[in-house]
Amino acid sequence: MKNEILNLQPSELWRYFYDLTQIPRPSGREQAVVEYLKKFGQDLGLETTSDEVGNVIIRKPATPGMEKRKGIILQGHVDMVPQANSDSRHNFETDPILPRIEGEWVKATGTTLGADNGIGVAAALALLASKDIPHGPLEALFTVDEETGMTGAFNLKPGMLRGEILMNLDSEDEGELYVGCAGGTNGNFRMDCREEKVPAGWIPMQVAVTGLRGGHSGLEIILERGNANKILFRFLYECVKTLGIRIASIEGGNLRNAIPREAFATILVPPGSVGKINTAITGFESTVKKELSSADPGVSVRFRESAMPETVIDEESAKRIIHTVYACPNGVIRMSTDMPGLVETSTNLAIVKTEKQQMFIKCLLRSSVDSAKEDLKNMFDSLFSLVGAEIVFDGEYPGWKPNMNSGVLNAAKEVYQKHFGKVPEVKAIHAGLECGLFGGVYPDWDMISFGPTLRHPHSPDEKVNIETVGKFWKFLAALVGQ
Repeated sequence: MKNEILNLQPSELWRYFYDLTQIPRPSGREQAVVEYLKKFGQDLGLETTSDEVGNVIIRKPATPGMEKRKGIILQGHVDMVPQANSDSRHNFETDPILPRIEGEWVKATGTTLGADNGIGVAAALALLASKDIPHGPLEALFTVDEETGMTGAFNLKPGMLRGEILMNLDSEDEGELYVGCAGGTNGNFRMDCREEKVPAGWIPMQVAVTGLRGGHSGLEIILERGNANKILFRFLYECVKTLGIRIASIEGGNLRNAIPREAFATILVPPGSVGKINTAITGFESTVKKELSSADPGVSVRFRESAMPETVIDEESAKRIIHTVYACPNGVIRMSTDMPGLVETSTNLAIVKTEKQQMFIKCLLRSSVDSAKEDLKNMFDSLFSLVGAEIVFDGEYPGWKPNMNSGVLNAAKEVYQKHFGKVPEVKAIHAGLECGLFGGVYPDWDMISFGPTLRHPHSPDEKVNIETVGKFWKFLAALVGQ
């Protein structure tokens, strides 16, 4: 059956976006979409190459008479964040996304949509296929694994691209031009935890923190939404301290760049204490609901029946783990004093998991100020050193320093004002754009980032505004013709 989004305008852009939704492409599993892009370029008779990590470059000659213009590189990433509602059986490695129109928006059914960055990729494809949009020398750079490691950008080699101007199509507010971004690093921490036999007569239960909105750990960290891991450990701290529960296992979150929406702990309740635990969890849920009534009203903290675990974590290890994770920094650390409304420094307590007598904690640290990022790393190092954890920081990437005298920025402002009657806002973004890495390899590139309006990326609530896709396309087509 023909999908309803194929009736939207601009038709070519939406057609290519629909194609992308039908190709499974979670981060690290992009081979199918890479093959699709290579075939796309070859079928058009365009020069098409791919490097060893899977980045695809497609070149289109300039419109006659525009050969001497500066070459433009259109850039987007092909992977998407695989997040689904807990009741979904969607397999992101085999199943297509099911897009649908809901009012002014395009959404997916129970999963992330992949408009981040599928819309940008689709726009680049539409420009490459167009026959009536004038432009200078044009290249499209499609990178892989942006969401989990920026693998494509990290491995981009000098000399692969010929253009001088890069247009990153991965921003998420139409009418805004981005000229800077945060840098980031991954924090990985491992703690040993001894296990022992389950005490006789104790009752197994599962604590489940669910119903949170989650979202992009950079763009939406400012919204102060609940972090399921922090909520779970807050409850465990109180219950171990006052009711003497035992901990068997913990699992929360699954992606560094998504605010965790769900977290679970299997616990053992002392004989005769089930009523006390029920009273405690009811009161705790009420407290959290009041605190998050605006930011995350759907939060739920409940008990569920659980199978009897084979072992429990010994009390000393459990105390050390709970106190450490409860104290772990999370959320907005500092706002920018140079650009009002911009988060400067933040961290996301993304993943916590017990496995084989070990506790794994994974965080994503971000800052647009390199010294502040180092300071944040030192905070984590100090905390986890106190408990003898193994500490590894990796995947570090630089920020992108704004250039307010950029030629492409000035041209973009003029084009936008001409077509839409207002000057676009110029901003930086509290997220890792690939531009930061590109600048290290191609320091002379003049770069800008823009896109249509997306909301709630990295969560099943992800949606893209239909009207702004049309404006984004009109602006892009006009800008490449300057």
